[in-house]
Amino acid sequence: MAAPNGASAVSPLAAMVPVEAVLFDIDGTLCDSDPLHHVAFQEMLLAIGYNNGVPIDEEFFIKNIAGRSVVEAAQNLFPDWPLEKGLKFLEDKETKYRSLAMERLEPVNGLGKVVQWVKDHGYKRAAVTNAPRINAELMLKLLGLSDFFQAVIVGGECEKPKPAPFPYLKALKELDVSAEHTFIFEDSASGTRAGVAAGMPVVAVLTRNPENSLQEAGAALIVKDYADPKLWSALEEIDAAETKLKSGGV
Repeated sequence: MAAPNGASAVSPLAAMVPVEAVLFDIDGTLCDSDPLHHVAFQEMLLAIGYNNGVPIDEEFFIKNIAGRSVVEAAQNLFPDWPLEKGLKFLEDKETKYRSLAMERLEPVNGLGKVVQWVKDHGYKRAAVTNAPRINAELMLKLLGLSDFFQAVIVGGECEKPKPAPFPYLKALKELDVSAEHTFIFEDSASGTRAGVAAGMPVVAVLTRNPENSLQEAGAALIVKDYADPKLWSALEEIDAAETKLKSGGV
């Protein structure tokens, strides 16, 4: 937003006031699940002799798998396979992932504080993910967030998954809120692009993805985690702007 007469510019999040909703990705955003996905892929790919028996590294995982839809991941991993065969491999991998998640899933640092902030403000909220619904619901249950979200939007159930904007647009519709008064928490370049394409500012959480990829995708703010002072400074700006709005300030 432009700053008239030399006034200080309004931050992308404060420009959303009055805020109506906050949307969250799940994998890598609510929980640092990518290492568990990586392990599941490593074990299953080794079992079929993928990459001449050399385990895939984190760089390969981030470039070809993390944040991708199942179709895109299958095509990246197995360009010479029939798509149906690749999708079946990914389905089996998700079963392996769920068994690991049951034992090891942890929330991103500071998540509880942001969840409480959203609750205290009475904002509507939805989880928006490319994960299969069975995974999404399991992760939310393990994180104690099943009752926090008023909607869970799955990319595979939309016209197209992220990086297309459709999952985030569906969330707006289900919550009956506008893009002009909603912001997003994401962790991947793919998800960030989806949020930006849907017309909302994205706060990108640096769990695993490179900062430059999130900048290039258009993130409005990049934070280490939910305890990052940069995030709380931005949220305090929202509080100040909403207080000013309620008091009739301009």
